[in-house]
Amino acid sequence: MLAGQRGARRNAAPALFGKGDPPMTYTFTIAIDGPAGAGKGTLARRLADHYRLNLLDTGLTYRAVAHKLLELGLPLDNVSAAETAAHQVDLAKLDRAVLSAHAVGEAASKVAVIPTVRRILVEKQRDFAKAPPGAVLDGRDIGTVVCPDADIKLYVTASAEVRARRRLAEIESIGGSADFAEILADIQRRDERDMGRADSPLKPAADAHLLDTSEMAIEAAFLAAMAIIDDALAKRNKA
Repeated sequence: MLAGQRGARRNAAPALFGKGDPPMTYTFTIAIDGPAGAGKGTLARRLADHYRLNLLDTGLTYRAVAHKLLELGLPLDNVSAAETAAHQVDLAKLDRAVLSAHAVGEAASKVAVIPTVRRILVEKQRDFAKAPPGAVLDGRDIGTVVCPDADIKLYVTASAEVRARRRLAEIESIGGSADFAEILADIQRRDERDMGRADSPLKPAADAHLLDTSEMAIEAAFLAAMAIIDDALAKRNKA
């Protein structure tokens, strides 16, 4: 499975384990949270590749549920249908190309407020994290709800204006056009939904390391995250 084509990826046992640590008896979990457009997805992929850990973009699981409801022409607040779709989500078949559509993302943020859907998907995400040799999971509630005992927790953020400019640049890079003000308003609405929902709102875990990428390139963010992770691994291997 090629990186970037699927939301979940499993890799071989990583080099991060010391000689005295049998990979099959120990897992290492990196939880990455943050708002849309902050760069957490790119960072997650870089870290998973570097440490040879499994990778899951948990946002795609909610997009998969939303996509199914849209495909069936059902209302996004149809709880029963959303629960059924959530049970049917296969983490090995999350197609980023299909699920990355803007309309699916908008629908996903509405489906994500359904508590029972969240519980169903969180269990799938937790099972993924438990599989050796470990995983990098990125989303909105990984460090607070999905993997509260993660070895490393990162909260990646950036100002709404910076994230809107990045989104506009992405659209223009593929020949499209969009209005900056509309993109910014869309990001702000999504932030409000994610941070204001009653069940598992977006917020940094109390013990998360903050990475503000507003004025930080992805390479700098990657190096900063590596320093945090390598320090944790060095301490574990000395224990």
